[in-house]
Amino acid sequence: MVREQTIEKPEVEVVEQTATLAGSRFRVREHYSVGREKVREFARATQSRHGAHYSEPDARELGYDGIVAPPTFASVIGINATRALLDSVLTEYDLSQILQTDQVFELTRPILAGDRLSTEIVIDSIRQFGDNDFILVTFSLTNQHGEIVQSGSTTIVARRGVEVDPNIAAAVENIMMHARPVTVGDITATNSGPLVALPADAPAPGQPAVRSASVRSLPDFDRLAVGDQLPAETAQVTRGDLANYAGVSGDPNPIHFSERAAQLAGLPTVVAHGMLTMSLAGDYLTSWLGDPTAIEKFSVRFAGFVPVTAEAPSAVEFSGKIKSLDPHRRAATVVLAGSSEGRKLFGRAIAEVRFA
Repeated sequence: MVREQTIEKPEVEVVEQTATLAGSRFRVREHYSVGREKVREFARATQSRHGAHYSEPDARELGYDGIVAPPTFASVIGINATRALLDSVLTEYDLSQILQTDQVFELTRPILAGDRLSTEIVIDSIRQFGDNDFILVTFSLTNQHGEIVQSGSTTIVARRGVEVDPNIAAAVENIMMHARPVTVGDITATNSGPLVALPADAPAPGQPAVRSASVRSLPDFDRLAVGDQLPAETAQVTRGDLANYAGVSGDPNPIHFSERAAQLAGLPTVVAHGMLTMSLAGDYLTSWLGDPTAIEKFSVRFAGFVPVTAEAPSAVEFSGKIKSLDPHRRAATVVLAGSSEGRKLFGRAIAEVRFA
């Protein structure tokens, strides 16, 4: 007797449903109010040293009334938007099987304390490779004046249709950061979710903000040459830094603070957040430029991790090189590199910067 094989129809339907989501647009229902102390907390958590991240007088020297957020501050807003997307739209994925591979920030104008930012996100594309879906999500942040101050994208890899050991799931659940949502009114109402679906022909979120005409960069552009090396620097990362960043950023992944979770994920020990290493690289670049607002675009493809033991800090080495120069715009493209214990952290890290 031949055993009849059954087709897993729900999985087929999931694949078809996922494919139709490409191009979907959403607006985060609530705006994000950028608080002065939140900017300071994020700057401390990412070891961002420039005075404009902490002091109004230093920010005014750069031409801004409010303190200036570090270049990667939008990740705090983005992680909430991405989690809302996974919780309410991309629900077929196992949230414990999500990995970020790329991050791009395009900074039209720095984010300032006092800004009220609206977020629009688009599921730009979904590429399927076996059980892995590569999901490209683009975003734009619009301030209270209707100006787009920052845009960019993130790419995540999500595993679909993979059984998770219930013992592992239970262990992870017991050590996850608690992020209990606050609900208002009837949670079953169609308009009570964190995201608002937008039609494909919805108007664009706004016009790009007008970029400041000048920066206060330190390097003399006229003395720079293609191939010039930036001075190398080393940052130190401890378990305390990881716990602090996890809380400030809202990243709940326990592989960044739990030895048990890291082992379950096949890692040698607790590892630093990818976005933390990107933020450290951003501060390295800022320390050379002398002005965080001189960064126009910053993109990273993650390739490795920083292991952080409980006994000692981990060293992260950064270096950089000028790839190209644009005399007309007084701008440059800089290639950055990061490593820890000989492990390469970035498959690609590129910044576009301008000079006084």
